Amino acid sequence: MKTTFFILLLIAMLVTLGVLAMGIVGMARGGEFNAKYGNKLMRARVIAQGVALAIFALAVLVGTQD
Repeated sequence: MKTTFFILLLIAMLVTLGVLAMGIVGMARGGEFNAKYGNKLMRARVIAQGVALAIFALAVLVGTQD
């Protein structure tokens, strides 16, 4: 079970990092891409962070049940 949570958390953190990197690069370049996708990417980052935190909290709760 611990391995499952670790893998899920790792995936969620990598997704968050990827979305963040795309957002930063998009803002640095500016232009049409940033105008079209800037807010959507940052919203996706917040959601991905929330999912990662939820997985972490669930792993901690399940881990304390042992």
